[in-house]
Amino acid sequence: MNKILIIEDEEKIARFVELELEHEGYEADKANDGRTGLEMAETGNYDLIVLDIMLPQLSGIEVLRRLRKSANEAAANAPVILLTARDAITDKVTGLDMGANDYMTKPFAIEELLARIRAALRQSQNAVRADGHRDDILRAAGIELNVSAHTVTFHGKTVDFTNREFILLRTLMENKNTAMSREKLLAAAWGYDYYGETNIVDVYVRYIRQKTDDGVIKTIRGVGYMVEGDR
Repeated sequence: MNKILIIEDEEKIARFVELELEHEGYEADKANDGRTGLEMAETGNYDLIVLDIMLPQLSGIEVLRRLRKSANEAAANAPVILLTARDAITDKVTGLDMGANDYMTKPFAIEELLARIRAALRQSQNAVRADGHRDDILRAAGIELNVSAHTVTFHGKTVDFTNREFILLRTLMENKNTAMSREKLLAAAWGYDYYGETNIVDVYVRYIRQKTDDGVIKTIRGVGYMVEGDR
């Protein structure tokens, strides 16, 4: 049974989400302020966190920042879905770049939140090998990517990546020598099934190439993209 933490100061929303999660078979806990939520996240061994941005004591962005730097590996790697105000574009961008896996704008449909939770949990579980340990170091095309440390080097030189760029590159490297469609890359990097324009993948591939080299990611005409490397 997956264990989910809801950090939300609006009690009606928190209770509603808690009941829906429990109905779906999840174990759910909730916290109504950022400081309590952070403490619970670092000690409770949660599989996923639903995190509101506007919180008392510590903002959701600050909770996220501290989580991603936590010495507790489970807390540092737990998928996070942000809850944001509809017009809070800056918060959404900041949250994604700081390591959030996805976001929902209020008000939201519970069915969509549940779908995104399922997708984020699948993505997290797929990052763990069958023996239960993460394949921390990925290497291909002159790149060395450290999954746990969230670092990338290209021919020995450190390169700074946003969280979205990192996840996209990691997905390609985990599937090296395999052509990945834009739809599959969207689902992996954005954490849910995306219906709409897929050219956002092209934009992020361009960002990665600009920071490394045009030859790092190969374009597979009519399919998508691929990173080549030794098995």
